[in-house]
Amino acid sequence: MNEPLAERIRPKTLDDYISQQHLVGKNGALTQHIKRGVIPSLLFWGPPGIGKTTLANIIAKESQRPFYTLSAISSGVKDVRDIIAKAKQSGGLFTSKNPILFIDEIHRFSKSQQDSLLGAVEKGWVTLIGATTENPSFEVIPALLSRCQVYILNSFNKTDLEELLERALKTDAIISQKKVIIKETEALLRVSGGDARKLLNIFELVVNSEDEPITITNELVLQKIQKNTVLYDKTGEQHYDIVSAFIKSIRGSDPNGAIYWLARMIEGGEDAKFIARRLLILASEDIGNANPTALILANNTFQAVNTIGFPESRIILSQCAVYLASSPKSNASYEAIGKAQALVKETGDLSVPLHLRNAPTKLMKELDYGKNYKYAHNYENNFTIEEFLPKELANTKLYEPGNNTRENSIRDFLKRLWKNKYNY
Repeated sequence: MNEPLAERIRPKTLDDYISQQHLVGKNGALTQHIKRGVIPSLLFWGPPGIGKTTLANIIAKESQRPFYTLSAISSGVKDVRDIIAKAKQSGGLFTSKNPILFIDEIHRFSKSQQDSLLGAVEKGWVTLIGATTENPSFEVIPALLSRCQVYILNSFNKTDLEELLERALKTDAIISQKKVIIKETEALLRVSGGDARKLLNIFELVVNSEDEPITITNELVLQKIQKNTVLYDKTGEQHYDIVSAFIKSIRGSDPNGAIYWLARMIEGGEDAKFIARRLLILASEDIGNANPTALILANNTFQAVNTIGFPESRIILSQCAVYLASSPKSNASYEAIGKAQALVKETGDLSVPLHLRNAPTKLMKELDYGKNYKYAHNYENNFTIEEFLPKELANTKLYEPGNNTRENSIRDFLKRLWKNKYNY
């Protein structure tokens, strides 16, 4: 039998499905949809090997719908139209039993390919289920995104993965006939990086390479897979380690480290837009107002990379990484919003002071909405002392400028305006 282990023990029902209880548990959103027999168009967002395809198959089976599948890697607009034509013939229009069209890696579809789905989804010819490892907000066109519900699938935890191994031992027609003891799981779990398919493939590789009886240990696993270990796995643990090293090099103002880890990602086949997004976040989180131009350059980098692609994008990414690494650093804005969110959670929905409220109606004016508000432009230097926080939080300082040239200038400006109110 050539079918891989991961395929042989693929769950067939929701009861057999491991993890994602927020979706498939007793009160899970998908469980409720299936019970009611009304399945909306869906986007499953999560890392590889966590059961997105399996879940789509189960939904189709348990809701008794025709099921069509495409891979965005190998399919074009013609393939989409052919499937839609078949779906229209196999299901009634505007019924709860419309065929399901599953598109794996839908983020790889171009705008025109995604556009070709709109009519079928909107008119109810198909129920779309798309699977993506990338943020749908960036990768799916707004018109299609607005017609789908997005569900996030979480990575498997240690318990989930160990349960998968036990299932393989007990239920698989081949593995269950062998004398296998799992003594240690740390290496299996670490190398798989939370990817269930990868975990089962490695487990099967180790089992098939040993004579019985077989005792699975960390040493045995590492020994067997050493030759197959890649320097950069963009879907595994090292992906996150290298991205972390890249970000920390820039945060630590070392352009040399930044360029090295950038090269590792590029040579490993990382998505250029993923790298550009990380740079965009860092420009605000770690540089902020110490050099506001950093955010502008990072945003332009993202737009340029999105337009150009590899190999030329490596030059743009390199320029941006060097610039950000060589910029003064401040996380003051990042710290400020963190403090503000914590304060909101602690104090709840405090009332907006009357003088700050909008008063578009006569009744609101009679209730003193907007009364005594001081319009800043009516005062010298376009400023006057005013309280802009709820009275319970009066004089609370959330933003503390960083110790750098630009933010020291901001500090001096705020100190001149607010005198001792906020103690800048």
